[in-house]
Amino acid sequence: MARKGGLGRGLDALIPGVNALEPTGGATLIPIKNIQPNPRQPRREIQSADLEELAASIREHGIIQPLILTRKDSSDQYVLIAGERRLKAAAMAGLESVPAIVRDANDQQRLELALIENIQREDLAPIEAAEAYQNLAEEFGLSHDEIAVQVGKSRVAVTNTIRLLKLPENVLKALNAGTISEGHARALLALPNPQAQSAALQTIIKHNLTVRQAEELARKMIGQKPVQVHKPIKPAAIRDLEERMRDRLGTKVTIQYGKKGGTIVIHYYSEEELDALVAQLLNQ
Repeated sequence: MARKGGLGRGLDALIPGVNALEPTGGATLIPIKNIQPNPRQPRREIQSADLEELAASIREHGIIQPLILTRKDSSDQYVLIAGERRLKAAAMAGLESVPAIVRDANDQQRLELALIENIQREDLAPIEAAEAYQNLAEEFGLSHDEIAVQVGKSRVAVTNTIRLLKLPENVLKALNAGTISEGHARALLALPNPQAQSAALQTIIKHNLTVRQAEELARKMIGQKPVQVHKPIKPAAIRDLEERMRDRLGTKVTIQYGKKGGTIVIHYYSEEELDALVAQLLNQ
């Protein structure tokens, strides 16, 4: 999926004068030993292969993009806001100091900025993003609309991502492990209880079901008639448009077309999602 530009308010809006996603001058060299991890970092794991590749690049070219730090109290210790991969790779590359920009940031901003940077680089797993969104909602009182503005997602997408946390532990583990995709997990949300979701999970894994097949399985399990598909394969342009609309609205979109027009079907899975979609479409 292509990366989106101008995501959310971005670092520049939350910490004026800084955009950590573009090369920035005025950086200061800070000893790595004086930098502490961001306690609000939403990402749990970084692939070692990715770090090794980045470390090799740093050895050859150095760190092009400064890290963003905030000072801890009045000491010479700092807390990382953005640039976790760069910091770890720099240590692997044998650097003692890294270029960084130091700015003031409170606890909420640390979480927001780490979340924004990871999403812009598409580094967060679905559950990591869901937990970060939930932290912003529960600990800092942000609404789903406010979170959506901060991270450049639709309100429906934020709500749908948080809903993943309602799934049972075995489903979450399968999603984190990459055994199933986020699309599979969303399909399981349609089932009424953890027992049904776990049973469906086993069927998905055993038969290597696609997301569409998982959706059909969920419909059958709750007694809905399977969707009959008799139409020919849609043109690539129509499929691309469905994909773009799905990304924009954060939910499944189906375009049924014909020679003299057609229909656009926007799917929703709860009253809350319906309200959010209506507000988004009416620009309320």
